[in-house]
Amino acid sequence: MLVGNDVMSSRDFIRMLAIIVGALGFMGYARAQQAPQFVQIAGAPCDTPPVLHCPDTDCSADREINQGPVVEMKTRRTYFLDYPCDLKPGEKVIFILSIHGAGSYGNWQRHYFPLLDYVDKYRLVVATPNSPTHIWSSADDEYLQNIVNFVVDQIGKRNVKAFWLVGHSQGGMTSNRLLRTDFFSARADGWLSLSGGRLGPTPPIPASFFRAALPSSTPPNAAPGTPPPPSAASLAALMAPLRDPPAADFSFIFETGEHELGDQPLPDVSPWAAKYGCSARVRVTQITDTKPGYVYDPTRQNPGSDAWGHLPRPGTAEVMQYPGCKDGRVIADVIRAGKGHTEGLEPKITEQLVQLMASAPGGKIQQLP
Repeated sequence: MLVGNDVMSSRDFIRMLAIIVGALGFMGYARAQQAPQFVQIAGAPCDTPPVLHCPDTDCSADREINQGPVVEMKTRRTYFLDYPCDLKPGEKVIFILSIHGAGSYGNWQRHYFPLLDYVDKYRLVVATPNSPTHIWSSADDEYLQNIVNFVVDQIGKRNVKAFWLVGHSQGGMTSNRLLRTDFFSARADGWLSLSGGRLGPTPPIPASFFRAALPSSTPPNAAPGTPPPPSAASLAALMAPLRDPPAADFSFIFETGEHELGDQPLPDVSPWAAKYGCSARVRVTQITDTKPGYVYDPTRQNPGSDAWGHLPRPGTAEVMQYPGCKDGRVIADVIRAGKGHTEGLEPKITEQLVQLMASAPGGKIQQLP
């Protein structure tokens, strides 16, 4: 190769080429280091679509009862963790612990209230745990606390703009109990009760609910390992210590099926709304869903009952809210017309509930020492 009047030796040429290639490689490495990196939570790879997502209809029993691929390392129990696959470091999220009801499973809960369909749009991180006995008790508290601590450590507490407890049925009662513990009262910004008890008066549960829900034994077509449901007496014993409102501060949303109320109107009295000086309850909107939810209880459909619930189907829901609450707290009641306890929530009402949660104030976890 000629350079001016000199001839460059092949050795010099190779050395120069190596320098150029090395410089270009370093520039490429530097650009790669500057490119946005997505958050990868340890032991919980992100999948699109989410792992073990049910089809629109006829989700198989073996899929519904799955307890999740993520291992809680201290107790060695598993759970589901759904989050946006394009989550960026420093991005603010709403963290939700979604707790199943008695006799249920994590993946059934994921599809009963299908937050997994909204993690991208609303930047949600959703942990769905499992009780090995299918009935929650204080023996599970360490496991639940470990999940919360792990997720917060992975995301960074400054990035958790709000933390919500969501619970269906006995999972709602468990949320109520957890809010009375130091750990969760210091962290939870809100509680969404999915037919899991209201902080305020409700009509008596109709007798048909208990006839379907509390048979003398586990139904013959129940999933393997499903225990008999609790008796009416044990259910009353679980509810007794939860009647007085908890001392913690948080937003509260109550959702239920119309038939669970015995087709009676839900009283507009709310001690929780009174606590925050809210105005009288107003009707905000009616949601119409043309698509059904994903899941239901196939073990109690012969003959079944309106109060317990039938197969998923489209429907409407009335959203009522107490406006003007102190500190911007969100307090609302939501009634799904013509529905019972176990029909999975439809897509539009699910999204409406997510929007209500997202509109509430947060920040408790960010303020922890």
